[in-house]
This record gives sequence, C-alpha cells and structure tokens, in this order.
Amino acid sequence: MKVNNNRDISFKSVYTNRAVKKGLELASSNGALFGASATVAFSALRPLSIMCTPKTDKENRKIAAAKSVTSSLINFLLMLGVSVPLAASIKKIDNNPEKYLKKETIHKLKEKGKELTDSKGYIFGTQLFKLGIASVVAIPKAIMTANGMPYIVNAFSPRKKNNDKNISFKGITDRTAEKLGKALNNKKMVKFTDKYKDSNFPMHINAITDTVATLTFMFEANKSRKIENERKKALLYNAGISTTLSIAGGYTIDKLLDKPAEKFIEKYKKANKNDKNLAKQVQGIKIAKPFLILGTIYYILIPFISTFLAEKAEKNRELKY
Repeated sequence: MKVNNNRDISFKSVYTNRAVKKGLELASSNGALFGASATVAFSALRPLSIMCTPKTDKENRKIAAAKSVTSSLINFLLMLGVSVPLAASIKKIDNNPEKYLKKETIHKLKEKGKELTDSKGYIFGTQLFKLGIASVVAIPKAIMTANGMPYIVNAFSPRKKNNDKNISFKGITDRTAEKLGKALNNKKMVKFTDKYKDSNFPMHINAITDTVATLTFMFEANKSRKIENERKKALLYNAGISTTLSIAGGYTIDKLLDKPAEKFIEKYKKANKNDKNLAKQVQGIKIAKPFLILGTIYYILIPFISTFLAEKAEKNRELKY
C-alpha cells in the first residue's frame, strides 16, 4: 500500500509541478523557443552518444559532435531573437481579437461554447506562425552552422555573437500584430485552417523544419572550404541519415503514444481543474509532444546509429570508386 501511495505522490508531482506548468505554457505561447530550448538540453547528450560509437574514425565522430553543438546553440540564439517578438504580437491578438480580426473570421474560427483562443481553428492558425517561424529560421541556421562548425572543431570560440549582430529584431509593435491579423483574415487562410485544424500539424511542421535545415546544411557543408574534404562525406551521410531516421521514427512513436498522451491529458485536467491556465497547458502538451519525441530520437538514440552507418556508407562508396 505504501508503494502505491508513493507512486500516486510521484505522478501528482508531475501533474502539478510548477516548472512543468511553466514549460507547457511556454510550449503553447512560443513553441519555437520551447523547441530550441529542448534542443539545447538534448544536445548536451548527443555528443556523448556520438563519441561512444564503436568502430568509427575519431575525427569523424569529433566533427559530427561539433555540428550538433554548433547547430543547437545557433538555433537557440536565433529563436530567442525571432520568436519572442512574434509570440508577443500574437498575444496582442489573443487579448484583443476584435481589434485585429474581422467579425467573419472570428465567427468561423470560434467554436460553440469555447473562447476564441481555445478553439481549434484559431489555435491552428496562430500556431502556424509560432511553430512555422522555425522553418523560416532553418535556412540561416543551417548556413551559420556549416560556417561556424569548423571553429568548434579547432577549439576556437564560435563567432555567433558577430553573426547575431547582423540580424536586428527591434521591439514589438502593433504593425506586426496587424500584419498577422491580416493574414488570419485572408479567406484562403480561413479555409486552410478549417480543413487542417485537426491534423497533426506540430509534427508536420517539425518534420518540414528538420528537412529544410538538413538539406541546407548539407549543401553549405559540401561547398565549405573550412571543412576537410576527407571528412565531408561522413558528415553529409551522418546528417542525412540522422534526419531521415528521426522523422520516420518520430511519426511512428508519435502514433504509438496517441492513446497514452490522451490518458495523460485527462489525468492532467483532473489534477489541475481549477487552474486558470489549464487550456493553455493542455495545448502545450500537444505542442511539446513531438519536440520531446524527436529530441529523444535525434539527440540520444540516432547519433549512435547514424555515425556508424555514415562511416560505413563512406567506406562502401570509396570501394566502388
């Protein structure tokens, strides 16, 4: 009986933990920054997994680990600069939708018996911008990663600060919220939102972002003169294999966890039924789920496999030629 009581206390602490709640609220209000933060946390484990890969060249492991560290840090800095103003602008629309949205748009997006901000259509529409910003940032992030990685490899300090100075994100103005409102008011956008509001959009956006980032990185790394030619093939194979396995595994595990996630959400609702931010936290669970799944796969499980397969692929290619 005591063991069961201890388990109950343990589960309750997860459901009611203040840090967990704040994390879920961040995922809801700024999914891109939540993902970037999770990436930094997971990236601390990825180099360890890479360096522990058996029967692989030490220098290939070193450059793969450097790519992971550089990518996660640059991603976090860019997301911090871009997503915070965007999330704050969307919050303005949340607080005063009548100012930025047409009555027709509000009517179509709002569900009966729910607030606009709790309606699936509105959530989908605003999350497209919150999560989609990561796809926009994926290209400059990949370019900066390819160029900054050699400095990590050579034990030099990365010049992320200099790069960041070239990108300016000044303040939060009503003009940003007005432009977002205009986009949400677009009839095609309203139809698109209504059609796909029940889709697994957080996972889809993550998959698109990872694909864009990987392809851009591979292109930039391949033409870089700062990366040794004999290391390029293994690095490119590693990046391609990692992303492919991560996306495929992510969708599979995400589907398998649908029912457990639903049960978790129901228990979470019961434990926090009086919390004024409950709806936002539940939305955060749905947004955080793919980030945590892909992070676990990409940064912990796959590095061990992809580093090994990348070196094998490089050696097999050399034998053919």
